[in-house]
Amino acid sequence: MSSGMVTVTIVTFNSGRYIAQCLESVLRQDYPSKEVIVVDNASTDNTAAILKGFEGRVRAVYNDENVGFAAGQNQAIALSEAEWCLVLNPDVQLMPDFVSMMVAAGAGDPNAGSMCGKLLRMSADCEIPLERVLDSTGIYFTPTMRHLDRGSQEADDGRYDEFEYVFGASGAAALYRKKMIREISILGEFFDADFFAYREDADVAWRAQLLGWKCVYTPLAVGYHVRTVLPSNRRSLAAIFNMHSVKNRWLMRIKNMTPDVYRRNWLPATLRDAVVIAGCVLREFTSLRAFPFILRNFRRFLEKRRHVMALRRASDAYMAAWFSYKPVSYPAPQIAAKAAGRQRMAIG
Repeated sequence: MSSGMVTVTIVTFNSGRYIAQCLESVLRQDYPSKEVIVVDNASTDNTAAILKGFEGRVRAVYNDENVGFAAGQNQAIALSEAEWCLVLNPDVQLMPDFVSMMVAAGAGDPNAGSMCGKLLRMSADCEIPLERVLDSTGIYFTPTMRHLDRGSQEADDGRYDEFEYVFGASGAAALYRKKMIREISILGEFFDADFFAYREDADVAWRAQLLGWKCVYTPLAVGYHVRTVLPSNRRSLAAIFNMHSVKNRWLMRIKNMTPDVYRRNWLPATLRDAVVIAGCVLREFTSLRAFPFILRNFRRFLEKRRHVMALRRASDAYMAAWFSYKPVSYPAPQIAAKAAGRQRMAIG
C-alpha cells in the first residue's frame, strides 16, 4: 500500500454534462500523491468520448453494462493500492485544497475511517450561486430510519464551521481509509452491490459505526454538488431508481439494525414503513418490485447480517444515540483541526 496516496474513484453513467469539469477540479488538487480511476457503466451519451480526452491523466475502465454505482465503485476501489480512497460523484467540483484538507482531518485521528467536507449546492448547469447554500455536511439518521444530509438546503451561515464527528459521509464526496474499507467489507464488497444505487453510502456509514469506526467532518474541505435527488422531487425520478430506494431502505435495516435500536424506535419506524408501503400500493406501483426481490434474496441478506454482527464492537447505547430527529454530532479532537491547520500552512 502506498502511504499517503489518494485514489479518486468515480463511476459514470451518461455523465457527459458534468464529468469534464469534475475531472479538471480533481486534477487541479494541490495534493501531490493522487491517482484518478473512472469506471464507466456503459454510457450511451458522450461520456466515453470525453474520458478519452483525459487519457494519460486518468485511468478509465469501460463496462459492457450498467452494473450500478455500488458495484462500479467496488471495481475502482479494487484497482487502488492507495492508503485513501476518495469516492466522488461526477456532478461534483472540488476546491483545489479539498483532498489535502480531507486527508489532514483523517490523519488527525487513526480511528476515523471516513471523512466528509462541506458540500455546497451547485446549479444543474454547474454554475456556483452567489449565495452559498449547503448540500451536505455529513449524514444522520432519524428514528423513522430515514437518512438525511445535515444542513441540506440551509444557508452556509457558520453553523457548520467546526470539526465534528458525524454518523457518516455523503457518497457524493467521501474519503475512506483503505484499512477501514478492508475491515468492513462483507463477502468482498465495500459497497453492497445489491443496492445498485442509492443509500449505499448510508449502509456503509451504519456498518462502519457498528464496527467501531468514526466519521470526521471538516469544514475546511469545500466542494460543490449538483443535487438531483431530493425527497421533494421523488416523482420526477426514473421509476427504477425509486424502486431501488424503496428496496434499499429495508436491505440496510436487515443488515445493520440491532434489537436495541429497533426497540427504541419501533413506533416511528413502523409508521414510516406504513407510509412507504401505502405510497407504493396507491401511487408508485413500480416500486412494489422491491419486495419480491427482498424475499427471493432474504437468505443472502441474512448472511451479510451475520458477518456484520460477528464483527460488531459498538455498544447499544452508542448506536442508539445517533438516531434523532435533529442531526447528532460530537466535537472532534483538536488534533484534527491542528493537523488541517498544519497542512494549510504547508501548502501556503
